[in-house]
Amino acid sequence: MKIIIRGVKVEVTPAIKNHIKEKIGKLDKYLKDSENIETTVIIRIRNNEQMIEVTVPTQKFTLRAEESHSNLYAAVDLVLDKLESQIRKHKTRLKDKYKKEPNKLNDFIFDFDIMQEKENKNKVVKIKNIDSKPMDEEEAILQMELIGHDFFIFNNIDENCISVVYKRKDGNYGIINTK
Repeated sequence: MKIIIRGVKVEVTPAIKNHIKEKIGKLDKYLKDSENIETTVIIRIRNNEQMIEVTVPTQKFTLRAEESHSNLYAAVDLVLDKLESQIRKHKTRLKDKYKKEPNKLNDFIFDFDIMQEKENKNKVVKIKNIDSKPMDEEEAILQMELIGHDFFIFNNIDENCISVVYKRKDGNYGIINTK
């Protein structure tokens, strides 16, 4: 797997690079054709916390995890645990989805067993239909704050598409536009 490491306001030393490549490289055992996968690792500092964000794009979906800790090496270990648990958690879900077409599962190697299968309790419990009136991003942020949610879906008149505005962990806002 090709690992691209970038530091935001942080100097990435060779020792940090080696540690990250060694730890994140362990994901190779779960991925077929891993040499064609370009994993992105972003390191940043916020207050006293060292944050690491790892994105592993595969053909079918993207694995992503983010972790923060006062020690960067501990954050790397935590993010690796998170990614491995995502793969293990979705093992049965993927197998069920592609039961009739097993050749579509060629991104992953499922040669591990799960000791105790957790019952999938994720289910849709509510469906909500919304009327989306055209508005700009500022008005959408105001609407989101008024209803007290972390996100808001709106018809973006500036981009001429359906968009989602969301509140980020750092207190700023992000926007996702549909194509």
